[in-house]
Amino acid sequence: MKIIDLRSDTVTVPSEEMRAAMARAEVGDDVYGEDPTVNKLEQAAAELLGKEAALFVASGTMANQIALLAHTERGDEVIVDAESHIYYYEVGAAAMLGGLQLKPLEGLNSEAGPGVLRQAFRPANIHFPITRLVCLENTFNRGGGTVISREVSKEIYDLAKERGLFVHLDGARIFNAAVALNCDAREFTRYCDSVMFSLSKGLGAPVGSVLAGSRQFIDKARRYRKALGGGWRQAGILAAAGLVALQNIRRLAEDHAHARLLAEGLAEIPGLHVDLSQVQTNIVVVKVVGRPGAAALAEELARQGVKCNVLGPDALRFVTHKDISREDIETALSIVRKTVTKI
Repeated sequence: MKIIDLRSDTVTVPSEEMRAAMARAEVGDDVYGEDPTVNKLEQAAAELLGKEAALFVASGTMANQIALLAHTERGDEVIVDAESHIYYYEVGAAAMLGGLQLKPLEGLNSEAGPGVLRQAFRPANIHFPITRLVCLENTFNRGGGTVISREVSKEIYDLAKERGLFVHLDGARIFNAAVALNCDAREFTRYCDSVMFSLSKGLGAPVGSVLAGSRQFIDKARRYRKALGGGWRQAGILAAAGLVALQNIRRLAEDHAHARLLAEGLAEIPGLHVDLSQVQTNIVVVKVVGRPGAAALAEELARQGVKCNVLGPDALRFVTHKDISREDIETALSIVRKTVTKI
C-alpha cells in the first residue's frame, strides 16, 4: 500500500539531483570559515533575502533561538503570537536558554496585528520587564499557512521601531508567502532586522535552515551557534543540498495548487469543514464536526494510507509538498470520503 504522507513538508526525500550535488560537494572546516559550499549557500541566501550576511544552521528552531539570544539580554520580554512556532513548538527554549519572558498575543500574526501590538505596549515601569523584540511568523503555520501581507509587516515593523525594538521574522516558509503573492521575498524581509527560513520544508532539503541579518548580527549569531553545539565541520555536504533546494522556490506554486484542490475536495465531505479563505499556501486545516473526533479520524486514515497531523480535538492539518502529486491528492480525497462515511 502506498503511503500518502501529508503530515508536513518536512517529510520529503532528497531528489537524485540533490544527492548527486551532496556527493560531489567541495568541503572544508566550517568552524574555521573554510567550507566553500557553506559559504556559497550563506552568500546566496543573504542575497535572496536582501540582508548583509547569513548563517547556515541545523534547524529552524536553532535559527529562531539564536536570533532571540542575539537580539536580547536575560530578563527581557519578547512579543510573539499566541499560536506562533516560537511559543508553541520550541520546548520553552527562550526561557531555558535565554532567560527570556515570552508575551503571547492573540492575532499578532494577522491583518489585525498592528492594532494588537499597539495595545500590548506598556509604559516604562520598574515592575515590568524590558520589551526588546517582536517576532512574526510568515507563513503562519498554526494559522493554516496564511500570509501576513507586506503592508501589515511594514506597519508592525514601523511600530516596533518607534519603540526602539528589534523585529525577527520566523520565515520558515517565507518563500511560500512570496510565491503566493507573486513577489520577491525581499518585499517581506525588508521589514525585519533578522529572518530565518527552512531549507527542509517546502524547498525539499534533508536538513538545515538559514538565519540572515546585518553582518554585525550574524557575527554575534555565529558565536551563539557555536555555544549551542552548532559549529559543524565539513557541512558542505548538507549545504550542497541547500543550494539545490533554493532552485525549488518557483515550484512551490504547484504545492499551493495541490493544497487548493485538496481543500476544495475536503470541504465537500459531510462532517468536515474547511475555511477556504484561509487556504493560501500549502497547508490545509480541517475541522472535524462531531464524532469521531480528529485523533480517531487521523488514526483510521493512517491505517488506510493517508497520514495527517492532529492540531487539536477537532482539527487536522494536511500539508502538500514536492513528493505529493495531483494523483496523490485525488487518491487521498477518495480515501478520506470513504473513511469519514465508514466511521
